[in-house]
Amino acid sequence: MTVVYDLFPGGKPKAVTLSYDDGIAHDQKMIEVLNRYGLKGTFHLISGAFGKPGFVAADEVKALYANHEIAAHTVTHPNLPHIPQEMRVWEVMEDRRALERIAGYPVKGMSYPFGTYSDEVARLLPSLGIAYCRTTISNYSFELPENFHQWTPTCHHNEDLLARTQAFLDESPMGKPQLFYVWGHSFEFADDNNWELLEQFAETIGRHDSVWYATNKQIVDYTQALRRLEVSVDGSLIYNPSALSVWITANGLPAQIKPGTILEVANDKESND
Repeated sequence: MTVVYDLFPGGKPKAVTLSYDDGIAHDQKMIEVLNRYGLKGTFHLISGAFGKPGFVAADEVKALYANHEIAAHTVTHPNLPHIPQEMRVWEVMEDRRALERIAGYPVKGMSYPFGTYSDEVARLLPSLGIAYCRTTISNYSFELPENFHQWTPTCHHNEDLLARTQAFLDESPMGKPQLFYVWGHSFEFADDNNWELLEQFAETIGRHDSVWYATNKQIVDYTQALRRLEVSVDGSLIYNPSALSVWITANGLPAQIKPGTILEVANDKESND
C-alpha cells in the first residue's frame, strides 16, 4: 500500500495564498481584483494606524476584508528584535485585541514588521496566541514550511511574478502539496504604476479546478490537521483526530478522511484484485 500526504481540500494538489501588509487604503482596489477572480488573501493590519492618511479606517475594516483574513502586524510597527520583551508582548497582544473587536473572530496570524525577527521573537509568539508569522525572505519554491513562525513566502509580487505563476501552474505534482505564496504591499502597485501586474496575475492564477484558494490561516489549519493524522504500523488504518476533513493519496487515488473517522487502506494487491 502507498499513502502520501500530498493533497489540499477537495483532493486538489495545489494551493495559492496571498499576504499583504499594513492596512493601506490601496487594499480596497486590490481586494476588488482578488474577489473578482476568486483569490484569497491575508491582510496584516497596523491597528495604531487606522484612520491616518493613507490607511484604512477602523469602521471599514470588517466589510473590506470580509472574504479574506485579518491578521496582526503590531500596533506601531517596530523592529521587534530591538525592543524590550515587555513591549513585544504589548505590541502583539494589543494589536490582536483591537483587530479581534473588529473582526469578530480570534486573530491568530501575523507578519513581522520590516521583516525583522530573531529566534527569540519567533519563540515568543506561540505564547501570545500567534499560530504563524510570515517573514519577507522569498524562498522561490512551492514548499510548505517546517516552521510556521518563520514562514518564508514564495516571492514578492515584483519578483518575476508572472513567470513564477506559469511555472507553478505547469509543474506536475511530485508527491507533495504545492503552495504558491505571494506577499507585498498594495501601495507598491500604485507607486510602481503596475496595477496591470495584479490583474494579469489574478486572471492567470484564478479559478483553476486543481487549485485551492485559501488564506494564510486556512493553510496553517489544514496543514496541522494533515500532520496530526495517526497511522497504524502497517499503514492500513489512518485516523483523523482533527475537526477538519483532510485529503491524502492512497494507492494512487485521492481519499478523504472526515473528522474523527478512520480510513482503511487496502494493500496494493488487495486494491488490484
